[in-house]
Amino acid sequence: MNPKIKELRKKAMQLPLTPGVYLMKNSSSEIIYVGKAKALKNRVSQYFGSEHNHTVKVRKMVENVDDFDVILTDSEFEALVLECSLIKQHSPKYNILLKDDKGYSYIKVTPGKWRNIYAVLQREDDGAKYIGPYMSSFAARNTVDEAKKIFRLPQCNKVFPRDFGKSRPCLNFFIGQCSGVCSGKVPFSQYNEAVEDALAFIKEGGTAALTDLQKRMEDAAENLEFEKAARLRDRIAAIKRLGGKQKVMSADVREQDVFALVTGAASSGKACLSVLRFADGRLYDSENFITDVPEDTAETLAELIRSFYMIRDFVPRRVSVDGEVADSELLERWLSEKKGKKVIISHSTAGEQKKLFEMCRSNAAQYLTPLTGTTGRKTAALDELAGMLGLPAAPEFIESYDISHTAGSDNVAGMIVFRNGEPYRRGYRRFMIKGFTGQDDYASMAEVLDRRFTRYEEEKESGEGFGRLPDLILLDG
Repeated sequence: MNPKIKELRKKAMQLPLTPGVYLMKNSSSEIIYVGKAKALKNRVSQYFGSEHNHTVKVRKMVENVDDFDVILTDSEFEALVLECSLIKQHSPKYNILLKDDKGYSYIKVTPGKWRNIYAVLQREDDGAKYIGPYMSSFAARNTVDEAKKIFRLPQCNKVFPRDFGKSRPCLNFFIGQCSGVCSGKVPFSQYNEAVEDALAFIKEGGTAALTDLQKRMEDAAENLEFEKAARLRDRIAAIKRLGGKQKVMSADVREQDVFALVTGAASSGKACLSVLRFADGRLYDSENFITDVPEDTAETLAELIRSFYMIRDFVPRRVSVDGEVADSELLERWLSEKKGKKVIISHSTAGEQKKLFEMCRSNAAQYLTPLTGTTGRKTAALDELAGMLGLPAAPEFIESYDISHTAGSDNVAGMIVFRNGEPYRRGYRRFMIKGFTGQDDYASMAEVLDRRFTRYEEEKESGEGFGRLPDLILLDG
C-alpha cells in the first residue's frame, strides 16, 4: 500500500465540490494520470479510500502516486476539453493512449521489363516508380487488390521472367483472377497492356478507365482483333461488377465512424478496438487498436473514443458505438466543437447499422486472433456471449453438465469442456451418481457440482484439470 495514502486522502478531502481536472504525479513529479471530475472532492478522495473498490489498474496507479495537483474549471465540459489537452501534452502512463502509427502509404510499380504493382508503407530509393502518397494504407491495399483482380495481374510474389515455368499456376488462374503469367505462355505485349490499364485505373479511377477501354474495344472489333476486343470487354465487365458491389455500403448514413470493442480470452488480457470509417456511404478506412481488457466497458469506450479523435483530424457527423459510452453528452459536445458542426453518438442497431456493428466486431476479433490463439469467428462469438451474460471478458474455459439414466437407474453425469470456443477433450469427465438410488436430476446435478468443486479445493494449487475454475458453467436441466 502507498505509505502516503492518509496524507493524500486528507489533501483530497479539502478540495471543493466543483468541476475540474486532477493530475496524479509520482515521486519524480512526472504526471502519470490525468482525469476530470464533476466534483473534485468526491472523485479524487475515492482514489485514496478503500482499495477494494478499485480496479487492478487503478490500484497500481494509486500505489505510485506521490502527490496530485488540480485545476478548477467553470463546467464539466471545460474540464473534459482541458483533460484531453493535458493527456495529449503529457501522455500519462495510466491513461489509455492510442498510438498513431498511420504513416503515408504508396503504390509501388516494380522496375524492369515485367513490372508488377504492390501496396507498400515506405518509399525507397530502389529504382521503382511510386504512386501516392495515400493517407490510408487500407485504401492503397484495396486499390491494388481491385486493379489486380480486374486486369488479371499476378497477386503472388513471383519475379518474372526468373520464375517462368517453375510451378503450375495457382488457384487465382483457375478462377479467372490471374492470367497465369508464371506459366510463361502469356506474351509480354499482352501482359504490359494489362499493367498499363491497371495503372490508368489506379490513377484516373474507374469512370475514365471505362471510357478508354470502351473506345479501344470498339477499335479492336473494327480492326477484326477479336481476341483483344474480348479481353477488353472482360475488363470492362469486371470494372462494372466492382462498381455495382461497392456502390454504397452505408446508404442510410453517408458519413460516420463505427466503433466496436471486442475482448479476447481472459488469459490474453487484451481487447481490440476496431473503427470502420465511412464517407459518401463508402468504407474508406479501417483501423484496429490493441488495449487491455476493460473493467468498465462504458468508461473505457469513452476514453478510447476521446483518444482516437485526439490523433485524427476528421470527425464525422455521426459516431456509431457498439455499446454504452460514459458521459456521452459531454463527448458529443466535445466532438461537435472539434468538428464545428453538430455530432451525434448513436447506439442504434436498426437496419443496416446492425450489419455494420457485426462487421466491426468481426474485424476486431480477427485482429485479436494472434493473441488469443483462436479464429476471429470464434473470438467474436465468445465476445458476444460474454456481452449477453455480462461477463467481464470472453470465457476461456466453459464447462457443460448433463444428467442421463436408463429407466430411472444407472444415473451418470457428463462434463464437457470447451477451451477458447473449441472442444477440449482432455477435460471431458464422466461421473457415476453415488449419493442415492432412483431418478432425481436435481439431486444428481447437486452431487456432481459438489464433487467437482471439492476436487477444486483439493487440487487448486496445480491450476490444471479440476484445479482450475471455469469462466462459465452451463447446466442442462
